[in-house]
Amino acid sequence: MVPARDAFQRPLRDLRVSVTDRCNFRCPYCMPAEVFGPGHAFLRDPQLMTLAEIVRLARAFQALGVVKLRLTGGEPLLRPDVPDLIRALKQEVGLPEVALTTNGWLLEKLAPALRAAGLDRVNVSVDSLDDATAGRLNGRGFKVGRVLRAIDAAAAAGLPVKVNCVVQRGVNDGELPALAAYFRERGHPLRFIEFMDVGNTNHWAAERVVPAREIVARIAEHWPLEPAGPAYRGEVAARYRYRDGRGEIGIISSVTEPFCRDCHRARLSADGRLYTCLFAALGWDVLAAARSPGMTDAALESYLRRIWTGRMDRYSDERAEVLAAGETRPKVEMSYIGG
Repeated sequence: MVPARDAFQRPLRDLRVSVTDRCNFRCPYCMPAEVFGPGHAFLRDPQLMTLAEIVRLARAFQALGVVKLRLTGGEPLLRPDVPDLIRALKQEVGLPEVALTTNGWLLEKLAPALRAAGLDRVNVSVDSLDDATAGRLNGRGFKVGRVLRAIDAAAAAGLPVKVNCVVQRGVNDGELPALAAYFRERGHPLRFIEFMDVGNTNHWAAERVVPAREIVARIAEHWPLEPAGPAYRGEVAARYRYRDGRGEIGIISSVTEPFCRDCHRARLSADGRLYTCLFAALGWDVLAAARSPGMTDAALESYLRRIWTGRMDRYSDERAEVLAAGETRPKVEMSYIGG
C-alpha cells in the first residue's frame, strides 16, 4: 500500500488515540474544573470505541503509513483494558511503536503490566516540583510526590520515560532550572511545552507564553546546551543536548516556532472522530463509518486515505494572522484528543 500524503505532501506516520474523555485531574490548561464539573456529560460506553474497534482502525491507519501510535485521554489509565489494548496493538497489528501519555497518578501500580503488554515508552506530565503549584495546576490539590514515584517505578519496570512540562509565565516558569536538574539527574528527557491555545476554555493569553528561545537560554545559564538533530522525521520537539553528556531537553514551540510544515500526526477522539490538526474544530466520524453495514476493511482504508489526502491544516503557521485579524476559531478541547 502506498503511504498516504496530504495536500502539502506530508505523510501520515503518527496516530494519537484517545481511549477515554475522563480524567482524574482538572488541569486549567486542559480540563478546567469550572467547565468539566460534576454536571459535565462524559461519554458513555456505546459512544466510546471498543478495544476491537481501536485495533481495527489502527490496522487501517497502519496501511496508510502509521508506524507510531500513542494512547492518550483524558487520562488513559482510567480505562481498565489498556494493557490488553497495548498487547493487541503490538502483537495483532504489529505496530513498531506504541506509547502512552499519562498524568502519572495511576502509573506506579500499572507500570509492570504496561511493560509486560509491550508498551514501548511512557510520557508523564510534571508541571511543577512544588506541591502547592502542582496542586493548583492539577486542579485537585494532589501532591507531586506520587507522580515522581510513579516515574521511578516505570523506569524500574524497564519503560523509557519522557517528561512533559507545560510552561506558563508567572505560574511555573521560575522552576525551569529545578525541573531540569531533577530529571537530568535521573536520566529522563524533559520536554518543555509552550502554553498553547488549544480548545476554547483554557484562558490562553499570549503574554503567558514563555518562548522556546527563552527556555533554552534559562537552562543554558546552568548547563551549557548544544542543538541535537531530530530523532526521527517530524519530531515535534527541538532537541538540545547537555554538553557534559548528561542527557537532553526538548522544546515544543507550537506558538513561537511552528512546525506545521512537517506535521504527520492524526488524532482519534474517544468517540472515534478523526482530527487532522490539534487546533481543528470538527472531526470526521470514522467510528460511525467503521460501524456502518458493509464497511469492509479495504473500504475503511480508502475512506481514511481520502480524508488525509485532502488535509490542508497548518493552524500554527496561520495563528499570527488569525490573532492580528481579531478572528476567533472554535477548536476541539485538548481533553477530547489528548494533545
